[in-house]
Amino acid sequence: MKINFAKGGGLVPAIIQNADTEQVLMLGYMNADALSATRDSGLVTFFSRSRNCLWQKGETSGNKLVLVDIKVDCDQDTLLVRARPAGPTCHEGTISCFGNEGSCFGNEGPHGLGWLAQLSDLIENRKTSDPKTSYTASLLQGGLTKCAQKLGEESVETVIAALCETDEQFKAEAADLLYHLMVLLAAKNMSLKEVIATLKNRAA
Repeated sequence: MKINFAKGGGLVPAIIQNADTEQVLMLGYMNADALSATRDSGLVTFFSRSRNCLWQKGETSGNKLVLVDIKVDCDQDTLLVRARPAGPTCHEGTISCFGNEGSCFGNEGPHGLGWLAQLSDLIENRKTSDPKTSYTASLLQGGLTKCAQKLGEESVETVIAALCETDEQFKAEAADLLYHLMVLLAAKNMSLKEVIATLKNRAA
């Protein structure tokens, strides 16, 4: 991978993206040493323009960025760094440095289809929650049969809504169907990513 550090006076911008949700988390700068440190440690490291030194993200807060991969753009002067965050990325405590619109997960999360990856993580975490306080936990702890039966019920309700009810009712049932499918996948120790990969392979 060839990178043109000279074009930016020894630095290149590094766009940090959540490897799972595809949400853009922050923008930093790297020089050759920061890039090497990132690759060697597996933790995203930047060059601080204000302090004139290397700094590893999360070295004081603990909110590190675990490296997944790095790509360079067509002009060889910008990096796309895909990572998994171990906590909020922004120093203000939000997931991303770009805005804070709020979400059901406590602060800003990904939008669109990327949000499903975050929901998938939430469902996975519910495996150890109290079933008395979490509907998801009650399904998962009810076993595979209970999860499968519930998905079957939701499938029938979605079909009925598509044929006999309003668009809003159909969307609500479709949302229930997708959620319960994700719960069943979790019960099978699978993820939505694996299903998407299967679809992708069929389209290849």
